[in-house]
Amino acid sequence: MWCSAVGFIVTLTLSLLTAPLAAEAQPARKVPRIGFISDTPGPYAEAFRQGLRERGYIEGETIAIEYRWAEGRHDRLPDLIAELVQLKVDVLIPVGTQASRAAKQATSTIPIVMAQIGDPVGSGLVANLARPGGNLTGVSVLGPQISAKQLELLKQAVPTAYQVAVLWNPTNHVHGAMWREIQLTAPALGVTPHAVAVQQPEDFESAFAAIRMAQVDVLHVLQDHVLFSNRTQIVDFAAQSKLPAIYMYREWADAGGLIAYGASLREVHRRVAELVEKILKGAKPVDLPIEQVMQLHLVINFKTAKELGLTLPLMLLFQADEVIR
Repeated sequence: MWCSAVGFIVTLTLSLLTAPLAAEAQPARKVPRIGFISDTPGPYAEAFRQGLRERGYIEGETIAIEYRWAEGRHDRLPDLIAELVQLKVDVLIPVGTQASRAAKQATSTIPIVMAQIGDPVGSGLVANLARPGGNLTGVSVLGPQISAKQLELLKQAVPTAYQVAVLWNPTNHVHGAMWREIQLTAPALGVTPHAVAVQQPEDFESAFAAIRMAQVDVLHVLQDHVLFSNRTQIVDFAAQSKLPAIYMYREWADAGGLIAYGASLREVHRRVAELVEKILKGAKPVDLPIEQVMQLHLVINFKTAKELGLTLPLMLLFQADEVIR
C-alpha cells in the first residue's frame, strides 16, 4: 500500500512538471496575412481596415496586412504583387482593374479578392459574375454605364453647358467603354465631349493646359486610381478655372469637388472584408460570385457651388443623398 502511495505521488509530480511543458509546446495560432495592393495609402486601405474591424479582425493582433503602393505607376504592379506572392499571403486584395490583372497573372493558387472593379467581364478578368472561376472573386462597382448618368447630372447642374472635358486614363481598361457611353449620350444632351488623357502624375500640367485651350464649360472626371490619388490637384484646378465638375466617390466632394455620384468606398470594402472572412474560414473563390454594388450616392458640395457662382436646380438638390454646406 505504501508503494502504491509513493507511485501515485511520483506520477502526480511528473504530471505537474510536464504540464507546463506540454502547454508551451502547443503551436501558436497562425495570424492570417493579407496582401493589399493599390496606388496610394488613404481611403481605400482605411475603408478595408474598417470592414475588417466590423468583422472582429484587428490589424496587428488577429490579422496582418502587407501593404504595397504603386504610387500611380502601373508598371510597378507586377513587381509589387510578386513580393506579396513570395511572402505567401493568405489572400490578395488588388484595388482596381490594373492591379487585378497583375494579380491574376502572378498567381493561380492564392485567393484573389478584387476591389472596385468597374467591369470584370468586359475587362477579361472573369467569364461571368456568377461563376468567376479560378482563384478570383471580388466586388464590382458599376462601370461604363455610370458615366452616362454622371454626364446627365452634370448637364442638369449646368443647363447652359455645351462643351465638356472628360479627364480619363487610356491605360484604364474600363475607360474606353466609359468614353463610348459618353459619346453615345452626349448628342441627346446637346454637349460635345473632349477627351483629355492622364496616364501618370507628370501628365497633369499638359492635361490642364489642354482643357484651358478647349475652352470647355464643365469637367467630367472618370474614376481612376491615378486621378483619385491626385484628386486635390484636380479639384483645385477646377476651382481656379471656375469649372463645375462631376466625379465618382464622395471623397471627391469632401475634397471640394462640386458633385460626386457613385458607389460608397466604405460599402465596397466592407463587402471585400466579408469575402476575405469567408475565404479565411475555408470558402473557395470559385464558389463565391463577384458581388456588385448597386446602391449609388449623389453628394453635392453646396459651398463649392456658391464659390463657382452657380445656382443649382432645386430638383437636383432634392435628388442628393447628402449636401455639403
